[in-house]
Amino acid sequence: MGLTLNLANKGGNMTSKDLSIFNSLRPFSIGFDDMFDQFENMLGNGGLTMQSNYPPYNIRKTGKDKYSIEVALAGFSKKDVEVEFEDNLLTVRTKQVDKSEDKTEDGEIIHKGISQRQFARSFTIADDVKVNGAELKDGLLTIPCERIVPDYKKKKLIEIK
Repeated sequence: MGLTLNLANKGGNMTSKDLSIFNSLRPFSIGFDDMFDQFENMLGNGGLTMQSNYPPYNIRKTGKDKYSIEVALAGFSKKDVEVEFEDNLLTVRTKQVDKSEDKTEDGEIIHKGISQRQFARSFTIADDVKVNGAELKDGLLTIPCERIVPDYKKKKLIEIK
């Protein structure tokens, strides 16, 4: 299981025909109902098509069961951004921008060409993936993740009696 799902559709919106793909897979799978429901919720309400391209991000596979989400946040500091993980949804968003920061000890900003626009970027994380913190360095927010494979999911040979 990966970290995210990217689907392209020429029409822009998912149709009931597109969603029927998930329903057609249900009879051939056991225990994946929650996953199919989650995909239908993401696609059925246009959730994937409505999300903007800002801020840009990479999802990198850094090892056999290790991933890294990299979000480009030039101009933002740690106090401007929050990372929240709840119910398999990892969200990176801006905190409320304090307009009084235009006046600092370095002087007052006369022209603001570098904007810090509000954003919220969400990633669906699989049940067996653990989020291992977050680091903002040189304008790049890095969120390392690791897939934890429990013993009951590891390959084993079943004895025939």
